[in-house]
Amino acid sequence: MTASTSSSTRLSPQRYLDLIRTGSARLADVGELGLDADVPCCPGWQVRDVLAHVAEVYQHKIACMREQQSPDPWPLPEFASREPGEFLRASTEELLAELETRGPDAPSYTWWADDQTAGFWFRRMAQEVAVHRYDAELAHDVTTPIDAELAVDGVDEVLRLMLGGPWWADYETAHPVDATVLVRAGERSWWVSVGADSVTVADETFPGAEEATRAGVTGDPASVLLWLWGRRGDDAVTFAGDEKVLAEFRARLAESTD
Repeated sequence: MTASTSSSTRLSPQRYLDLIRTGSARLADVGELGLDADVPCCPGWQVRDVLAHVAEVYQHKIACMREQQSPDPWPLPEFASREPGEFLRASTEELLAELETRGPDAPSYTWWADDQTAGFWFRRMAQEVAVHRYDAELAHDVTTPIDAELAVDGVDEVLRLMLGGPWWADYETAHPVDATVLVRAGERSWWVSVGADSVTVADETFPGAEEATRAGVTGDPASVLLWLWGRRGDDAVTFAGDEKVLAEFRARLAESTD
């Protein structure tokens, strides 16, 4: 099963650009509070690793657009010598310039076969920095809100593209689940039907949905997004239904987002 990246949750290209800009600037500023702080939700990482990772991801997407393929070899050895804050700020400007120049409809290599346009990276990079900005903020206990509309769009993305990708047919999961889970973020809902070799995501109820739905996860958009990405604990959301199904669903998510 494949899922389209077209969704009513999508933001405008300019909104994504603005969120990349502000999120990246915030991440760089948090880096100035101290690069050696440990990141609680990413064991083994310090703030310096978050900044360097996001900068490297930006460089990778720039290369995907310029080369029209996934760059190889990667990462480039010279990245290791870059100061994380400077590397992030410079990479942000380069990424924004590339996206603004090309526009969302320009062709680009992406890892999602159904969307080979630069628009895919507008969305993905706005989501990338939103989650990693939270990582760095948490290290210094200075967390700030994630834009609610971006968070709803992020829930849609992680469910449809990460969890709902077509790869399960070729991957032996340790968590087959075999149930439908209802995910609610604010006013939006998704019915996620998970089996051993497929995941189907629907944003409206379907015949038999009530009978098939065995568990639910509810919360404000940012909390649900961060829970889905493993950044917040179970106390951040509200559960309903079969606890075993929920535990297996969370483990399946971890398989798709690691």
